[in-house]
Amino acid sequence: MLANLLIGLREGLEAALIIGILGAYLIKIDRRDVLPKMWAGVIGAALLSALVGILLGTGVAQLDGRAEEILAGALSFLAVALVTWMVFWMAKTARSLRTHLEADVEKNLAGNGWGIMFVAFLAVAREGIETALFIWAAATATGEKLLPTIGAILGLGIAALLGWLIFKGMVRLNLKKFFAWSGAFLIIVAAGVLSYGIHEWQEAGLIPGDADKAFNVSSVIPSDSWYGVILRGTIGFTPEMSWLQVIGWVLFVAITLSLFLSKMKDKATS
Repeated sequence: MLANLLIGLREGLEAALIIGILGAYLIKIDRRDVLPKMWAGVIGAALLSALVGILLGTGVAQLDGRAEEILAGALSFLAVALVTWMVFWMAKTARSLRTHLEADVEKNLAGNGWGIMFVAFLAVAREGIETALFIWAAATATGEKLLPTIGAILGLGIAALLGWLIFKGMVRLNLKKFFAWSGAFLIIVAAGVLSYGIHEWQEAGLIPGDADKAFNVSSVIPSDSWYGVILRGTIGFTPEMSWLQVIGWVLFVAITLSLFLSKMKDKATS
């Protein structure tokens, strides 16, 4: 639940900031007439993201055996790739995000401003679909459905409230630190999803080494215990893991987190 709450909070806050920047700029240049089109794009993107989430939750569950394992593994790897790209993209473009969005507004204000609906739709849909896929992957990796979903909804709700308060100037949030800390944590969560994807493909026979277990501590950390659930839901730890799962987890965290922290350090000194 904690991991999905953070995912919903971070991705939701990114979307809220994008909407806030677009709306504030339209008001600044006295184009309030285009705001309904912007909100139409936002609503359309939200509905598409919800549909993707529903299809993931119901469609994959309809598959049986090896087909389900192959698809679950593939979607897990895709989720890891998307969230990793998102973390680094935000670290790179956070400072220029406002300038970039305002330039998009200027380019798409011709005519009746329907281009703004497209800009808002693409910006929010990108965040929403990434969120739906990664939340599905993280929830599937934990074996839980209800609590991760509740956590994600809470995170999105908090993000919407924070975005509104920031837009109104009622709250000041150090976004640089927020995205730095949340990005580092999401990399660790992504490592757990990667480990789960490896496990699914090993179960399906696409990757060897399923029988080569690195450890089995289920007698000490039962998978259904509260602390076992927390470990599985945050860092992707399961009581029984293959060597390839452990190696994949360690290498992903070591390489990706080092690159991310180095980039954040460079941004701080530039």
